[in-house]
Amino acid sequence: MRVLVVEDDPELQVAVPAALRSAMLAVDLAGTIAEADEALFVNAYDCVVFDRMLPDGDSIGYVHSRRQQGFAVPVLFLTAMDQLADRVDGFEHGGDDYLVKPFAVEELIVRVLSLSRRGPTIRPPILRYADVELDTGRREVRRAGVLVTLRAKEFSVLEFLMSRPEQTVSRTDLIEHCWDAAADPMSNVVDVTITRLRARLRGGPDLIQAVRGRGYRLIQPSGAQS
Repeated sequence: MRVLVVEDDPELQVAVPAALRSAMLAVDLAGTIAEADEALFVNAYDCVVFDRMLPDGDSIGYVHSRRQQGFAVPVLFLTAMDQLADRVDGFEHGGDDYLVKPFAVEELIVRVLSLSRRGPTIRPPILRYADVELDTGRREVRRAGVLVTLRAKEFSVLEFLMSRPEQTVSRTDLIEHCWDAAADPMSNVVDVTITRLRARLRGGPDLIQAVRGRGYRLIQPSGAQS
């Protein structure tokens, strides 16, 4: 899952993305409303974390305007504006959640994960395909009941594939949803991650099929092709 953090405080620009990346999320950073608008135009996100008071204005007005245009990505306001009226305004103008600074990192992670699962369409907290179970809340994967240890990108790729079972997913889609803006779309990071993911899911038939010239998809063991 991919998250956009819109924050201008130098310390939080480091701390918030680091916390979210520790939860296996891909994170992009913007420091102004204008930068956020550009990022949202170019990329697809599962959640946006907005500071309210940014150098070019209060983000609540931007979110409200985008909601009127049909913008459906969940928004969490992360702000020092802690009065009841501020929180009410946040919800009334398009926010899905509101967390006041200072905040507990663990709470931020839980809230962002919850919103990211919702996305424009609600995702179940546990995904299942064949004998693989992926728990998005605990960030755990089991195959045939056995815990599988995955790296952050491996988890993200598997989650994306399991949310679209048996659909072919292009390398571009995987880059856009599982990596942040620093990823090179011309590199082989997707193929390397898939290779590692397949190795970690050993203990049963290969469930990930390469579709030549198009990308990857999950397949039932009986449908595996050589």
